[in-house]
Amino acid sequence: MAKDQIVSTMFRFHTLYCIIATLSVFSFISIICWCQFSSKCYSMNIIMMQKAKESIDLLTFPYAWNLLSFPADPPSQILKIGVFVKKWPHRSHAGGLERHALTLHLALAKRGHELHIFTTSSPNCTFPTYPFPNLVFHLSRPTSGGYLDQAVVWEQLRAQNSTGRPFDVIHTESVGLLHTRAKNVPNLAVSWHGIAYETIHSDIIQELLRSPEERQATMMTERAMKVVEEVRFFQRYSHHVATSDHAGDVLKRIYMIPEERVHIILNGVDEEIFRPELSLGIDFKQKFGISKSRSLVLGIAGRLVKDKGHPLIHEALKQIFMENNKFQQSVTVLVAGDGPWGARYKDLGANILVLGPLEQAQLAKFYNAIDIFVNPTLRAQGLDHTLLEAMLSGKPVMATRVASITGSVIVGPESGYTFSPSVESLKKTLYKVWNDGRVVLENKGKAARQRGLQLFTATKMAAAYERLFLCIGREQYCKYQK
Repeated sequence: MAKDQIVSTMFRFHTLYCIIATLSVFSFISIICWCQFSSKCYSMNIIMMQKAKESIDLLTFPYAWNLLSFPADPPSQILKIGVFVKKWPHRSHAGGLERHALTLHLALAKRGHELHIFTTSSPNCTFPTYPFPNLVFHLSRPTSGGYLDQAVVWEQLRAQNSTGRPFDVIHTESVGLLHTRAKNVPNLAVSWHGIAYETIHSDIIQELLRSPEERQATMMTERAMKVVEEVRFFQRYSHHVATSDHAGDVLKRIYMIPEERVHIILNGVDEEIFRPELSLGIDFKQKFGISKSRSLVLGIAGRLVKDKGHPLIHEALKQIFMENNKFQQSVTVLVAGDGPWGARYKDLGANILVLGPLEQAQLAKFYNAIDIFVNPTLRAQGLDHTLLEAMLSGKPVMATRVASITGSVIVGPESGYTFSPSVESLKKTLYKVWNDGRVVLENKGKAARQRGLQLFTATKMAAAYERLFLCIGREQYCKYQK
């Protein structure tokens, strides 16, 4: 029995070693090929693109479409767009995928396109309404797992496709429409908000942070097999939208999808809601009794769960407060969101204010009240909306050093700070922010907003998707002339 356990342990260790070794090789290749991670290289790429006089083939354009300038006026062709999303956002209870779906498709509806949203409805919630007759919802009951019932939504799609003119394009948010159905749809684009290859990085981080009392994760081998599975079925989707530069690179290199079928369109947030407005921040501070004597206000927002890094920052703050009384007395931490770690933050002291989940209007005030936004996420996949909201609000950002963030958001020190996912690295960065002070942070916030306006607005995102959808239907829209 003991011998069998030793053999089993050695096998698991060997498997883990092989996975890490493979990832290391991929990372090395990334260093060679992935110039965009560097702020200087990223700027050079933009300059080269801007100097180009010839037209650009959008289908093979290797950078984010958000960098391009598309016409502000709606196109002459009004598109009929079918959208599959497993859940439509309800008030403040929405993840990144749902928020992306809401922001993007409302923006496209405002531009006059006809949208048909195929999504689930819960009998316990009132479904939201919008003042757009061209935005039509086709609701169905979710499966026991919370997903779209594929047979039902497929029949809904076929019924609508035979009514009037057929759909110009189908858009699915991740696997809203499964690959078993998508393989039959040539005019389809899928937006990926997280892929298994990125999740392996998250698993490694969480295993390294695991305390001796916690059980060792057994998901590593399963996750590697999930990557293999995705490489196989991703090919069935006609066009792929990567929401970060890193994800676009992975889809082309690791998942081996032809470059003309992979398009990078970074997430965007509503620039009319998230903007600098001093009075909003003052009102918010007064509402929650935040003293003007506090030299620094840190902001944290999102789901307050383990994989969002809350055990990490909780421990970092706990240690700093114990070793540096001056830091504790001069810093206020605002925590917005819902989850099990909310109650634990309250145990750190009176200078930690747990606000609960906030609606968008309140979030806008929250960002204006803070000096810097901190995102300690351990999830390497997707592109977190909270970072983009803070940047558009004119705030510097501080986040974990994962590829999606360093490749697309914090590409240099001009707009913020990054740290390795360890308590020591996070503490070191928090101390640097504290020592830099408000003047430095305000300058970084201005740079962050400029980058946000260049890349992360809902207008930029919607214009890029609109052009992709037009391009899928008509080749003439696939050429871009500056």
